[in-house]
Amino acid sequence: MATADDFLEETLTIGQLAERTGVPASTIRYYERRGLIPPPERTGGWRRYERSAVESLALIEVSKQAGFTLAEVKRLMSGFEPATPPSARWTTMAQDKLKELDELARRLEGMRALLRRGLECGCLTVEDCKLLGPGV
Repeated sequence: MATADDFLEETLTIGQLAERTGVPASTIRYYERRGLIPPPERTGGWRRYERSAVESLALIEVSKQAGFTLAEVKRLMSGFEPATPPSARWTTMAQDKLKELDELARRLEGMRALLRRGLECGCLTVEDCKLLGPGV
């Protein structure tokens, strides 16, 4: 039969979780408030995290590195039917993010081109500026 001591050995304090994952305790509490990780059990007023919190924080960090917002991470973690495998969740989210990044890349290239044309312009007055188009 499991005892309270067994529970304490099988769970992590917020400090232990922070040390193990490299995620600051303040960030862990923030993720709790945002609903990214479930609120932990409390023993004697101390947060006691299940070991699965390590995996959850790793998923959050990898997702952030891939460019997902915290709202998107929350969807990835809990916005699908529970039976949906992680690979299917990632595929759906990654395809959407890649479309977003492709559009952003197109916009960035347009911005670069405009800035380069501006560097070559050399106009002395706004009226002479070819960037603004005819009739300005």
